[in-house]
Parts: sequence; structure tokens; C-alpha cells
Amino acid sequence: MIRVQRETFDVGAEIAGLCAGDTAAGGVCVFIGRVREFAHGAALQAMTLEHYPGMTERQLQALEAEAQRRWLLEKTLIIHRYGRLLPGEPIVLVITAAGHREAAFDACRFLIDCLKTTAPFWKAEETAAGSRWVDACAADDAATLGWQDGAAEGGS
Repeated sequence: MIRVQRETFDVGAEIAGLCAGDTAAGGVCVFIGRVREFAHGAALQAMTLEHYPGMTERQLQALEAEAQRRWLLEKTLIIHRYGRLLPGEPIVLVITAAGHREAAFDACRFLIDCLKTTAPFWKAEETAAGSRWVDACAADDAATLGWQDGAAEGGS
């Protein structure tokens, strides 16, 4: 399931909703991305995320389908916010549920690594010195490339 939304989310409620009535998932892995207090040595006042509606959801759905192809997953949930967010606020939630923990962990990491580099989101950081658009991060690119060679795939 994919949701791109402006409003915040309740992590506990999202986990409970995804897992309700599901007794096949022995492992549930959760990743929460939040706005940091500092970035590039400067205190953040806010972060603004923009996206391309329609294209963003399609890309996230493609990533979700790829995770379900690679691992035996019971359920997945990706929520990504957009708009102006303050330090400490949640940006993204990825939940994977699988029969075994290894698949849940691997799929969750795959989804967050790949959405960081392939989903069409643009990020601006506001500091006391002004606002600036954030460039892609080489470490994020490297993490995504690691999944492309198939070596990081799991199947449990």
C-alpha cells in the first residue's frame, strides 16, 4: 500500500492497521525517517518536500512490486509526506511484514534505500542563512546500486 500525503501519521496505528488479522507475518520491520535538527553543520528550521503527483505514486508502487517479487512478503506500507516539515517530524514510514524476519528486514532496507534515489521528491532545507535545495547524496546512490546487482537479495 502506498500513500503520499501532507498530513502526519501515527506509527502505532499504521502498524496495527497493517497487521490486523494477519497471523502469517512472523516478522514486521519498521523504518521511520524524520527531519533532523542539523544538516550540513547548520541548524534546520524546516524542510520542504515537493513531489510530482502521479509520477511519485507510480514509482513507489513499482518499488513495492519489486520488493514483493524479491521477497516473500505478506504486506507492505509506504507513507511519504510532502510540504513544510519541522525538525523531529516524520517524513517517511516503511513497514514490511513477512513470514520470517530476514525477508522483512531486507525488503524494508531495499525500499527505503531505493525510494531515496528513485522517487521524484525534491527537498529544500531552511536555516538561519536561508533556504537551499538539497542535492542527491552519493551514499544514497551507492546503497541503491548495491541492490541492483542482485547480491543483496534475500528470499526467506
